[in-house]
Amino acid sequence: MRTFKPEGQIITTEENKRYLSSPFALRDAFYGEAVLEGRVIRCDSEHNLHVDLGSMRGIIPRTEGAIGIEEGTVRDIALISRVNKPVAFIISGFRTENGENVAILSRRRVQAECMRDYISRLKSGDVIPATVTHIEGFGVFCDIGAGISALMPIDSISVSRIPHPSARFAAGQNIFAVVKSIDESGRITLSHKELLGTWEENAAMFSIGETVPGIVRSVEKYGIFVELSPNLAGLAEFSEGVEAGSHAGVYIKSIIPSKMKIKLIIVDCFDADYPVAAPKYFINSGHIDTWTYSPAESPKIIESSF
Repeated sequence: MRTFKPEGQIITTEENKRYLSSPFALRDAFYGEAVLEGRVIRCDSEHNLHVDLGSMRGIIPRTEGAIGIEEGTVRDIALISRVNKPVAFIISGFRTENGENVAILSRRRVQAECMRDYISRLKSGDVIPATVTHIEGFGVFCDIGAGISALMPIDSISVSRIPHPSARFAAGQNIFAVVKSIDESGRITLSHKELLGTWEENAAMFSIGETVPGIVRSVEKYGIFVELSPNLAGLAEFSEGVEAGSHAGVYIKSIIPSKMKIKLIIVDCFDADYPVAAPKYFINSGHIDTWTYSPAESPKIIESSF
């Protein structure tokens, strides 16, 4: 059985490059029904996708561009948006156009096989690889295999609240996610925060007396919440002139597991345009039934059940 990955993860592999190296190798891929990837270089006026195969021109006819295009449940923007990006496909055949050999490709066949043999078998709590494809204010859309999309709502991205998903992710970023739910139609919703560690695991990365970097996430009258990691924030006393989104240097005054509190002192606060750090995963494979964020000594229980 094949292993299905988000699009873009096999295009640079040696096997994929070997198949694209010559017309003879492409014919081997055709007879072996190999799943390949190539970059879409054009979407013509009829919404056929033209794919760079290196040694030959490839065309994905409009109705073979994605599951749902022929049925009208998926709009053509799903094809247009693939220009200059990798797509997965199987070679359906070859034809001659104006004396030139052209490979006819199907992305829909790969997606149908991916749905049947992989995505339909996923269960809530499964940890899977994903690729961020599109970012909206309410969440991010991720490719979970062969260009098939799933939504990760903003409140599932991390324990520490963020103003926008772009504070965590960038389009094209490879991440891990956990299957949060699957509705009756098979549509999958993802979560992410459960993979970023519990309160104790995150707090163990810091020590009392240290001064560490942080990001101001919220300014309230009773104090300022500073994110130390995506799943951990501390509280500093209110101070004038501090704004949400600012970077800070903070002194760790105390760590109190029973109250899930970290008390901070803001040493300095400033604006900066640092790149978003890659997630630090405590879990990146397997299955989760229940994940408990809160420490054992805390009377407040925060957990996720799948």
